[in-house]
Amino acid sequence: MTKILLFLSVFASGLAFAQDDLLKDIDTVQTENTEISQPAFKALQIVTGQSTKLTAKKEWYIVVAHRFGDVSRGFKDFFGLDDASTKLGVIYGATDWFSLSLSRETNLKTFEGGAKYRLVQQNENFPVDVVGYNVMAVNTELSKDNYPHLQFGDRLSYLTQALISRRFSDKFSLQFTPSYVHKNLYEPAVEDKDQFFTGLGGRYKISKRISINAEYFVNFDNHSFYKNPLSLGMDLETGGHVFQLLFSNSQLNSDIGYLTNATGKWEKGQIFFGFNLYRVF
Repeated sequence: MTKILLFLSVFASGLAFAQDDLLKDIDTVQTENTEISQPAFKALQIVTGQSTKLTAKKEWYIVVAHRFGDVSRGFKDFFGLDDASTKLGVIYGATDWFSLSLSRETNLKTFEGGAKYRLVQQNENFPVDVVGYNVMAVNTELSKDNYPHLQFGDRLSYLTQALISRRFSDKFSLQFTPSYVHKNLYEPAVEDKDQFFTGLGGRYKISKRISINAEYFVNFDNHSFYKNPLSLGMDLETGGHVFQLLFSNSQLNSDIGYLTNATGKWEKGQIFFGFNLYRVF
């Protein structure tokens, strides 16, 4: 709880001090009555968690996300190369403020369908971007051999997030992400049916095409067996896509799996190397 209060204090104080002074330094786009700030993030994800950036109208994105195994296992698993998880997905911008996504991850054989929509855009009169994000996931790996009374509804889980970001300057952006996860089928010994998270993520640009990113989510499910996901990454911008390299203590690529099933401990070197690749059409 102390960490959460600290996050909120830093975020709130940053808004208060930077609203007047730093707004002058932000690149803006002139509309009829107000100046709209450029997106806080270049990629659709900060590291694995979603950012407030959306696709443009009629744009298609192809997504390839890959997480290798635990690097701490050394040569036994060739530093994680023998144990990988891959997500393939597509994203379509129905409008400039609303997009739909569909993906499938090899780990747990999970399909996810998502909707992302802008509620408020940062401008000269409002200090932050606010974006909603909703996901429904289907775990197709569950078997009636293990769950004899398994119904289709038991395979479903849901995620609701509010993505709240501010572009403080051309180099620095910060995002606060309250989140809620509901699982129809869960293991009471290791997790709760309903889980609440608070996330903080940021981006710092170190060159014209490279930025350093980080994100951390705190799970309020105190008896959860799983760890709080902590990830560090780097954005590499090229002509037609953004390539992200990352290290995380959560191997799963899916939005719900990433938040609720992190198993690694950074202090013991139990981290997973991976990448996200977005291609725009």
